[in-house]
Amino acid sequence: MTSPGWTSAAQPVVATVTALARELSDPIRLTVLQLLAHEGPHGMTQLADVLGVSPARLGNHLAKLRQAGLVTGEQSGRHVTYRLADPSVTAVLDAMADYAGGSLPLPGPAEAPERLCYDHAAGRLGVALLDHLLARRALRRDPGSDALELGPEAEPVLRDYGVDVAALAGTRRKVATSCLDRTLRRPHLGGALGHEILSWLRAEELVDVAGDGRTLKIRRGAEDRLGELVPGLLSGGGRRASGGRRRG
Repeated sequence: MTSPGWTSAAQPVVATVTALARELSDPIRLTVLQLLAHEGPHGMTQLADVLGVSPARLGNHLAKLRQAGLVTGEQSGRHVTYRLADPSVTAVLDAMADYAGGSLPLPGPAEAPERLCYDHAAGRLGVALLDHLLARRALRRDPGSDALELGPEAEPVLRDYGVDVAALAGTRRKVATSCLDRTLRRPHLGGALGHEILSWLRAEELVDVAGDGRTLKIRRGAEDRLGELVPGLLSGGGRRASGGRRRG
């Protein structure tokens, strides 16, 4: 008996190619893969916001991508972070863009530069805050993970943000994470520490959460103090990287 040929859907290569083509034929699923390939891991809320679709509708598409083996989801508490299951899909997307004569479009920023990512600050504030805490050795990176560890200077540095290091270390939640910022394409501060610092900034009346529940506003007259607490925030730090399509 001869093995299934190219005209048979049972042929393994044919089955793989046709399954991928089926997922890429849907604009939402294509754009999800494009975002994960060129901007890195995203949470459900981030993806829904940038695509302009409801979480329920997006959830159906993510389920299909997971079933097809194209994306994976990592659970952290109530949140799931999605990433490409196989980075080689990026080469397929780039080849399609080359064939079409240009880059596949990525949605532009859907939100203001200062905003919430779940319960912590994103945008310029979150990025500048993480840069500062790493530079001051209050945090240090955990190689091979998005988790961050408390550094040797954590206690004196974090005291300036009203953070009790002992209480923070005892939390069930990850102490701190490096969370990829969708608009700036750089990591911002997440985890329990990100939440604690944002809560303190709000209590100190330095920032407010807008009525939409997602946008952060720097309060009038708070710029100087906030600039001292988060160097680089008001001097151009955390600007979005420019450039075209990113490969790999």
